Amino acid sequence: MELKGIHHVSALTANAKNNYHFYTELLGMRLVKKTVNQDDTSVYHLFYADEVGNPGTDLTFFEIPHAGTTYQGISSISGTSLRVPNDAALDYFENHFNEYDIDHDGISNQGERKVIHFRDPERQRLTLISDETNAGVAGGKVWEHSSVPVEKGIIGLGPSKLTVQDPGPTINVLTELLTFKQVGSYPSQIGGQEDILVFSTGEGGTGAEIHLEVRNDLPRERPGRGSVHHVAFRVANEEELTLWRDRLQEFRLPNSGLVERFYFKSLYFREPNGILFELATDGPGFATDEDVEYLGESLALPPYFEDQREEIEGKLKPLETEREH
Repeated sequence: MELKGIHHVSALTANAKNNYHFYTELLGMRLVKKTVNQDDTSVYHLFYADEVGNPGTDLTFFEIPHAGTTYQGISSISGTSLRVPNDAALDYFENHFNEYDIDHDGISNQGERKVIHFRDPERQRLTLISDETNAGVAGGKVWEHSSVPVEKGIIGLGPSKLTVQDPGPTINVLTELLTFKQVGSYPSQIGGQEDILVFSTGEGGTGAEIHLEVRNDLPRERPGRGSVHHVAFRVANEEELTLWRDRLQEFRLPNSGLVERFYFKSLYFREPNGILFELATDGPGFATDEDVEYLGESLALPPYFEDQREEIEGKLKPLETEREH
């Protein structure tokens, strides 16, 4: 029962069309699944990832058309990292961001790694992180039809940053309930704040870390467009997920029980600071209902929603995602 790393991160967007353009055309990720939010089928759920949507590479978005502004604060997932192969890839993206007027802070150091902090058009807090020195969980493989050079492209999710006021309860969940261990720290970019703590699980490295920031100068975050809904951690299979459910019950943490998501099975719970965690199985994956060559091009619905397809499609704004073959 050792978590294998980050499985996916799910965030909010108010505009699926603009979101699709940014993450595929400008960042070069592949849309591997165009489906709906299974808890509200009137809105899209878009999955961007590597060539086939390997676990640990998915950044997903729920479209909430009337989502308001995010007011940043504590009890939040305040940063999402995207891995690139090496420092040279950061040089490429720095020039790329300048060319396309993408808001960024240039290349800097985060501990011993090089990074670029940047924002998407909805102020999603993002970081490109170099795998130049990574020796942990392997990254994915860039799609051959990516809009950026394959050797420079995004190969998966890096560390998620959590921001809390009282770190103790969150640390307790990470280290006593889950399988994270503190492996280091690095200075905050904000003057007068404590160092950011680094926790790692599984094989470790950029694909298996949580970074914990302590802030005493912020109110509780009010989420909206550009905020993160939850972070999911990798579990090998359904059998192990069942054991995790039992473990959560032993810790007396309320949880969702096992939830069928078709592409994987999930379990949800909130840690004491209110941040939503998900545990998700590595399989069966996104090629379950679509040919790999055509992933993300048409609206995919799990079998239990197929009888509602006409009604569901009628509520969605058309989103053109087909490509020439």
